[in-house]
Amino acid sequence: MLYSLIQQFKTLRPLLLLFVVLTTGCASDAVDAAAEGYAGRPDVQQFIAEMAEEGFDPEELNALFADAKYQQSIVDAISRPAERVLTWASYQDIFLNERRVQAGADFIKAHQSTFQRAEAEYGVPTEVVAAIIGVETLYGRITGKYRVIDSLSTLAFDYPPRSKFFRSELKQFLLLAREEQQSPLKPLGSYAGAMGYGQFISSSYRHYAVDFDGDGVRDIWNNPVDAIGSVANYLAEHGWQRGGGITVPVTLAGAEPTDVFNVSLLPNRMASDLSTLGVLVEPPLKGDEEVSPMRLEGKSGAEYWLGLKNFYVITRYNHSKLYAMAVFQLSERIKAAQAS
Repeated sequence: MLYSLIQQFKTLRPLLLLFVVLTTGCASDAVDAAAEGYAGRPDVQQFIAEMAEEGFDPEELNALFADAKYQQSIVDAISRPAERVLTWASYQDIFLNERRVQAGADFIKAHQSTFQRAEAEYGVPTEVVAAIIGVETLYGRITGKYRVIDSLSTLAFDYPPRSKFFRSELKQFLLLAREEQQSPLKPLGSYAGAMGYGQFISSSYRHYAVDFDGDGVRDIWNNPVDAIGSVANYLAEHGWQRGGGITVPVTLAGAEPTDVFNVSLLPNRMASDLSTLGVLVEPPLKGDEEVSPMRLEGKSGAEYWLGLKNFYVITRYNHSKLYAMAVFQLSERIKAAQAS
């Protein structure tokens, strides 16, 4: 029954999306934006007026949005469901392969002094920062092919489900470009407007990117030094505990207890309470340490882990326990590769 319902939904979903577009009056606007740019639309003119209050020249913004183009492929990418639900086993195949591990070790070697300085200043281990950049962009090799102005304009004005969020990111992007003295037409990124080595969205770029080489520009688009410092700063600003652990494996003395695993990314269970439920940790954690019990479907079946505070911090970068576990295990493998 479930499989049948899923197939029916997949069949009907394109029609439902079309209905949303038509009933929100976006279809003809999107066609116009694809052909002529965004400048002539009333909603864009309203946005330009708002940005004028931030000190932007309306004529310059009109020229900018006349150049910005609607991209149907962006809407397709953000609105389609995942082709399949990724398990931890799938994540391992994608992110824990030898190519990514060795490239991470090489990336650290090429920027050794920068990583050492970042770890000393922010307290985040070198291999963790490298692993995030490795998961995000394969160490700067795959940073996105879309003009950010096209991505954010398309999603701000022609993707109703999240238009409020992307209007805000479009505003942040224009402020960012002005602050960093960049043409808004030049930066490239993902379909959702994430940019650079660490794939920062515009608001994160403005708040957490740092000029780590001291040249007066926060350039995580092209500068690995700024990117390394910025990722480390992001984690530090979100509460990274210097010298703290990330996650530990556990075993079960019996059947899996109910309502314990995969309840929350935020650590909210006392480690001392788990032993009474048959969750065994070796060596034991501090009794008053809060943890997030997790169950992952690995290559050999269920795996049980406890996420610590630093694991939760990694999920502030991407709100997924699979993502954070991929970063953690990639970091461990990079560290081992360096030592060998």
